[in-house]
Amino acid sequence: MTKSTKKRISFIVLLAIVFGIAFYPLPQQPPIKYVDRETGTIKTEKVAGEKWLMWLYNNPLGEAALFTLAKRKMLSSFYGRLMDRPSSSEKIQPFVENFNINLNEAQKQVFNSFNDFFTRKLKAGARSVDTATRIVVSPADGKILAYANVTNTDFIIKGYRFDIYSFLDDSILAQNYIDGSLIVIRLAPNDYHRFHFPFSGKASPIVKIEGDYYSVNPIALRKRAEIFCLNKREFVIISNPLFGDVIMAEVGATMVGSIIQTYRGDEIVKGQEKGYFKFGGSTVVLLFEKGKILVDTDLLRNTKNGFETDILMGQRIAVALQEY
Repeated sequence: MTKSTKKRISFIVLLAIVFGIAFYPLPQQPPIKYVDRETGTIKTEKVAGEKWLMWLYNNPLGEAALFTLAKRKMLSSFYGRLMDRPSSSEKIQPFVENFNINLNEAQKQVFNSFNDFFTRKLKAGARSVDTATRIVVSPADGKILAYANVTNTDFIIKGYRFDIYSFLDDSILAQNYIDGSLIVIRLAPNDYHRFHFPFSGKASPIVKIEGDYYSVNPIALRKRAEIFCLNKREFVIISNPLFGDVIMAEVGATMVGSIIQTYRGDEIVKGQEKGYFKFGGSTVVLLFEKGKILVDTDLLRNTKNGFETDILMGQRIAVALQEY
């Protein structure tokens, strides 16, 4: 057998292995279920890029691609730039139809690019903000998980605890939130992607923590529950006499082009826009000190039962335990 023949055979064998892994049968995954807060019924989420996520997190070749490329800033930044191009606007209408997005609530109907559509502002009054002083409202549209005590509660996957120390990358600051409350709002690609302040107060300077860009979809979290502590994130501390010092953090994710902060100054008002995510789903995290809030019962119950709850920006999610 000649040397060239051996090389061809080796190449064919390698190709067969690669294709064998690529088409490796994916394990059956349970659908993503959530609770419709208005009706209390359980619904199934329609996931953008579901097959891609399943391949990345449940296929050996996909996992290799995840660790070498998909989690990198380079890929997310590149795709984000593509979504800024005028030619990307052709993706808008199919996306709107596929996910039944209500564009009537948007300030404008014609967009220059997919990111222009993705970061759209809403008309005044499109979201009703609970203005009661003692009420904490959701900072974003999305699906919410809520924990009264982050230290003693399973997070996402049974047996995994949310690591406050790793998340904040500050062991001294993290001690303030031991046994505190944790609220996680996950924004899917089809959600309104601007985030707002959940109550009024004074905001600290922004702290930025570099990290990776793993997906924050439950498909990914089932495999790597520590993703929130690995991804890029940035946070402020909002001080308020009722709620104490609250961490509000935005977490990057795969294909999130950028986290853009739009607010100015340190005096902030409930419902005021804080910023927005460019293309991709992502997450807003709230951390409260122990004994400051009472999280709404339905959110705690649904989370304990393994379900996220759908939420709109401005809706009540918790109440202060103390009066002024």
